[in-house]
Amino acid sequence: MTDWIQAARLRTLPLSMSGIIVGSFIAKWRLEIAGLSWDWIVFALALLVTLLYQVLSNFANDYGDGIKGTDRLRFDEAEQRAVASGRISAQHMKNAVILFAVLSLLATVALLYQAFFKEGYISEFYTFVVLGIACILAAIGYTVGKKPYGYLGLGDLMVFIFFGLVSVGGSYFLFTKTFEADILLPATAIGMLSAAVLNLNNMRDIESDRVSGKKTLALRLGFRNAMIYEMVLLQLPIILILVFLMMNGLHTEKKYYAFIVMIMLFPTAALRRRILQTKEPRALDPFLKQIGMITMTTAILLAIGLNYF
Repeated sequence: MTDWIQAARLRTLPLSMSGIIVGSFIAKWRLEIAGLSWDWIVFALALLVTLLYQVLSNFANDYGDGIKGTDRLRFDEAEQRAVASGRISAQHMKNAVILFAVLSLLATVALLYQAFFKEGYISEFYTFVVLGIACILAAIGYTVGKKPYGYLGLGDLMVFIFFGLVSVGGSYFLFTKTFEADILLPATAIGMLSAAVLNLNNMRDIESDRVSGKKTLALRLGFRNAMIYEMVLLQLPIILILVFLMMNGLHTEKKYYAFIVMIMLFPTAALRRRILQTKEPRALDPFLKQIGMITMTTAILLAIGLNYF
């Protein structure tokens, strides 16, 4: 059981929940202003779905990198995952991927039934079922298949789309059944922070990926340029959230409590400085969890600032 828990990589789960929290609680804020109700069941199901997607992705990555031999080239044995180290067989991991793909699909249908079908939004129900299937395929396709997109340098783009635009924008639509352009600002912010985690992970593994032929964006850019890219990914999100708050007139209404999320400027700046000082790729590993927690904290503070003060 311990090996399966490690393979699930629980430290990645807060990152996956951040987009759902942001999209759902921005929707809650706007629905309450309009005097409309907000469904806790939809929120709970949305969290379940995104957690299943994340575990599915982690299992699929473990399986894909394991059978391709990528993980066996990790210079640090601690970085080798379950399949590569032999703690879990490739067949057992493949079965787990199939199981979680099925569970993810069932949970997605349950979520969309509650959010759309019960209320008569039939076309939206089927549209989001297709989107859910796309999410499942994207979770698997990062390292699995003949041409996995993670080996082509497209991982950052896909993470930005699915962890940011789809997660925030999609969860917002679940509640409001509408789309406002300004939701793209927090969606982009969460997408960039999510891409920052992946880029830092790929910077850590840049030498072993070079040997294995896994051409991540970090490898294509080179360590120095990937570091500049990382700084941009960590700097812009808080600015985008600030613009979102000001576009909605919260400063003119003197609802300054909504800006509590701006406190994240300080830990993010400190983290950027520590990352910049790191010259050895493998020394970047501790920062992965820290970016995930900063993303989660940012999401929670934004939700609290909009709804509970």
